[in-house]
Formats: sequence, structure tokens, C-alpha cells
Amino acid sequence: MATATKLSTVVNGVMVDDLFATIQAVKVTPAIAKFKFRARNQWESGSRNRSTVDDFYGAAQERSRSELFVLEADEPPVLLGKDTAANPVEFLLHALAACLTTSMVYHAAARGIQIQEIESALEGDIDLHGFLELDKNVRNGYQGIRVQFRIKADVPDEQIEEIVRLGSAHSPVFDSLMNGTPISITAERM
Repeated sequence: MATATKLSTVVNGVMVDDLFATIQAVKVTPAIAKFKFRARNQWESGSRNRSTVDDFYGAAQERSRSELFVLEADEPPVLLGKDTAANPVEFLLHALAACLTTSMVYHAAARGIQIQEIESALEGDIDLHGFLELDKNVRNGYQGIRVQFRIKADVPDEQIEEIVRLGSAHSPVFDSLMNGTPISITAERM
């Protein structure tokens, strides 16, 4: 006897039935919504360092990824690096782009909006006067970031604008940057 298997509806590569099942599970058991992500970093030389990402806590248990992710960072020569990898502030732009895009895709999928393509270009302004302690009135980080999306979807312009609003309204990275996140730093001797 054959068993009927229900296939999940897939929109934008997102299994929508599973998405709604996850939302329902969080409503029923709020504790499973708590996640802790981790990264470990090792300095190599000069501006070069390497972070690894593996285990995390989510859905009420410790979890491990199927493979260790390695993120390498360096600086361009004009900033005294060897230019072997993106620099940390470029990683921040990547994190913002990736999180906004994922948030748009998931929320559009939940609304049944099919997206064919999304591209983004990000640009941020940093003034080294802050980092180099030449002017205490200049912040060390980005003074501003501009994000430009290009979206291909067979929907009216108003829905394209709504997709972009959904991204910024639900992106954890966007929220962390716009609203600040408390950070505690400790150190110990090796």
C-alpha cells in the first residue's frame, strides 16, 4: 500500500509549509525561539585573522553544523594589510546584505510572492580620523551605509517596496545596527 506524502509548497526556495510549522511551533513553545550563535577568532599576523563558525544553540538544544565555516579577514595594502581577504567592515556590509536579502525572501515567500532575482549594492563611509585617534569627534565606525536593491518579481511596484520594507523590518543584522546591541568584552592572559 502506497503512503501519501505531502510535499511542502516551495516559494523562492523556501519550504513555506515548514516555515509556517516553525512559526506555529514557536507560538506553542516560545523557548525554542532563543538562539545563541558563536564565532571563534585567531589572530595570524598584522591585520590577518581567521574566524571559525561551528556550533550554536537553537530550538532548545546545542547544535553543530555539518562542516566548520572559516571566515578570513585582512586589510588592503593602503591600510597596511596583504589584501588576502575582505576586511571586517566589508564583512559587516556582507552580513547586512545577506540578512536583508534572506529576510525579504522568507517574508515574501510567506506571502506567496515569487521573486526571480535580487541583487544589492552596499556602500559605507568611514573616516580614519576616529580609528587613528586624530579627532575624538569622529566615530570609529561607519558614518552611514547606503543599500540599493534591484528586485525582479512579477508584482506591482508597491509590492516591491513592501518586500524591501519587510526585509528591513525583520532583519536581525539591520536591527542590531540601527538600534545598537550591548556588547561585553573580557580578556584573560593566555
